[in-house]
Amino acid sequence: MLKYRRALLKISGEVLLGEGLSVVDPLVVKSFCEEVKEVLSLGAELAIVVGGGNILRGVSVEKQGIDRVKADQAGMLATLINCLLLEDLFSKSGIPAKVLSAYEIKGVVEAFSKDRALKYLKEGKVLFLACGTGNPFFSTDTAGVLRALEISADVFLKATKVDGVYDKDPAKDPSAKKYERITYEEALLKGLKVMDLTAFSLAKENNLPVVVFKFPEKGALRAALIGEPIGTYIGKSISQ
Repeated sequence: MLKYRRALLKISGEVLLGEGLSVVDPLVVKSFCEEVKEVLSLGAELAIVVGGGNILRGVSVEKQGIDRVKADQAGMLATLINCLLLEDLFSKSGIPAKVLSAYEIKGVVEAFSKDRALKYLKEGKVLFLACGTGNPFFSTDTAGVLRALEISADVFLKATKVDGVYDKDPAKDPSAKKYERITYEEALLKGLKVMDLTAFSLAKENNLPVVVFKFPEKGALRAALIGEPIGTYIGKSISQ
């Protein structure tokens, strides 16, 4: 039933944002847990890269005069905070979860390694992968694609606030056209802002399918993993 058994899901930190001082919306996380439980019951293996934008964005901090390297390092630590919170909330919802990080902090989080990640996936745990690549100047999109390739994921799922890839910003132009399926080459030629160029090039060079879809949306994660038409599919050929 599953088209993609092992997947890397990338979500932004902003989608977790709660009201007031809350950095994580419990209703969003509850819905997220329900979606994940469903795909795990189908036999899926899931690793998740979470952004840190609900807490801090390195690029924004840099504009305040902070050194770019320090700003990016702080941003990476923000992703770790999100992953630790989600690990606990998932575990309390009955979903076994584990955080692996590009930055190891003894007594808090283990360092990422391919062997360690595969071990936990095979044990049925949901993996939260924190601190990006561990290097400044790289986005969480790039980290997501890199980790997807390292764990031999079948697909890279990019969850966004928009239901796919458009030729224009649909929030600003109602005539924007949504692409259901598109090749890597077409996306590059058209200058579509799927993700940053480094991440996109990595996916293209390694023929890693990319599915862009709206999050949170009921049933979207399941639909993406079983291969139902949802969002925008990007691959070597549109017939894949």
